[in-house]
Amino acid sequence: MTAAVHAPDDLVLVGYISGAFGIHGWVRIRPYSADADALMSVKTWWLDKPELRDVDRLEVKIQGEDVVARLVGVPDRNAAEALKGATVQISRKHFPALASGEFYWLDLIGLQVENLQGENLGVVRDLMDNGAHPILRVAAADVPENELVKHERLIPFVEAFVKEVDQKAGKIQVDWGSDY
Repeated sequence: MTAAVHAPDDLVLVGYISGAFGIHGWVRIRPYSADADALMSVKTWWLDKPELRDVDRLEVKIQGEDVVARLVGVPDRNAAEALKGATVQISRKHFPALASGEFYWLDLIGLQVENLQGENLGVVRDLMDNGAHPILRVAAADVPENELVKHERLIPFVEAFVKEVDQKAGKIQVDWGSDY
């Protein structure tokens, strides 16, 4: 048994292994992001099965809505099947750089949302994708998760409504009425 490896503090959950792909040890990953940029560009992933450990990927490609990859130490289909259900995490510092005006969803969660009238609409609790664009799920910070649907505002994350994102100030300014 090898010594425990210290995991980075900034691991971000990016997907999970849904099963094997083929007979040569490839795994199928269901990404939590539509573009899967981090999975495609970062070489070292962290898997939580059988325990949290780092694994280097040898090859990776898009296969439909999934990502398939060949990993170091996964020589065949049986080894790949044994990883089914494992979460895939990546160190945030290894995420690809974004162009100006682009954001990773995880960087928006927790930001205060204020409208053009200066009214506090809540915080970004989550985001969702409706196929056309992302949608901010905004609610007061103290609303329990199981009550979120009843109290949230759904604000399309598009230029027409989102006027400014200031990550340093922890704020998003939107053109959205408090009565919407």
